[in-house]
Amino acid sequence: MPEFLWEATTRRGEVKKGEMKVADEAALRTLLRRQGLKSITIRKKPKDLLEYLPFLKQKVKEKQIVVFARIFSTMINSGLPLIQCLDLLAQQETNKTFAKAITAIKEDIEGGSSLTDALKKYPEIFDELFVNLIAAGESGGILDVILGRLSTYMEKAMKLKRKVKGALTYPISVLVISIGVVTLLLLKVIPVFQKLFADMGGALPAPTQFLVNASAFMQNYFVYMVAGVIAAFFAFKQFYRTEKGTVLVDSMLLKMPVFGPLLKKVAVAKFTRTLSTMMSSGVPILDGLAIVSKTSGNRIVEEALMNTRRSISEGKTIAEPLEASGLFPPMVVQMIAVGEHTGALDAMLAKIADFYDDEVDAAVSAMTALLEPFMMVFLGGVVGGMIIAMYLPIFQMASVVGG
Repeated sequence: MPEFLWEATTRRGEVKKGEMKVADEAALRTLLRRQGLKSITIRKKPKDLLEYLPFLKQKVKEKQIVVFARIFSTMINSGLPLIQCLDLLAQQETNKTFAKAITAIKEDIEGGSSLTDALKKYPEIFDELFVNLIAAGESGGILDVILGRLSTYMEKAMKLKRKVKGALTYPISVLVISIGVVTLLLLKVIPVFQKLFADMGGALPAPTQFLVNASAFMQNYFVYMVAGVIAAFFAFKQFYRTEKGTVLVDSMLLKMPVFGPLLKKVAVAKFTRTLSTMMSSGVPILDGLAIVSKTSGNRIVEEALMNTRRSISEGKTIAEPLEASGLFPPMVVQMIAVGEHTGALDAMLAKIADFYDDEVDAAVSAMTALLEPFMMVFLGGVVGGMIIAMYLPIFQMASVVGG
């Protein structure tokens, strides 16, 4: 549908402006007159440059969606009509992409769509979990409660994600610095020493000769090495997109020492938190498991949850297939079994999620404490070893002169 910009005056003489998607200008004029507006001016909205260059569009961040859900919940709870809530949210939103989406959602609802159907048109902003919970809130008449739960859930999910990213930042930064320092030494520093060694004559010690050869190789093939690294990166990405590649890489990640156990704890925390939120909001467990599996972030965990879903549809309990997968600790399985028997599975899942949030905290602290000295020894060993290797001929020459 084409989009039009309009300007009109109310019966009191107030000027109002807006934009709307309608079939044609006549339909928009009729709609505005029904609202008691006059002196109507309409023009077709010019095409936005961002529509031709999608990569320039502002991305909607998770934090912005959390704020949107939190304020939306408060507005509805205060008794404001849905259309007015969305109108106010669109006006105060600083992200143009998000503001445009909220405005379009408001217009869809004005045209007779439900909030759920309007949100489905923006899967890049509102994921399946968000849409399904909104659907449950609309059908149950507790939209404000559901939005509040959604914002709380997303805040905790963001916190969990930050913990994992924080744990990876230090080792990755040290590794990048190490590669940068070694590259700089091989390309700029060692060639200077190489000229000095050539003037000295004689055979070089094995470590020094190795560095000289490595420096010469890098100077001659540096461009090809960079191209090779880039090609390997894209080849890995392409391989990971395949079914076999995803299963292989995700399986290896879970089996890694130190990092693997952390990933499992993150998976348990995310699974229990998400399923608890969905069940407490009235989403059936089979639908909840289907959505949770897609948002797990690991194919092995996803397959385990889908197997659990199939088992439940065949009449089994949720605890049995989870235990058979071998991914979930016995304590988690037992607590879930207790929750099933007592009829308070959503509350038990929330307790497990809270416990594993603390477990992730402890695991991140332990991993950081373990990696810090290791990475420092690694960086010092590599750089220090190179410096010693470069000074070995000088030490040898000094000992010969001294003798």
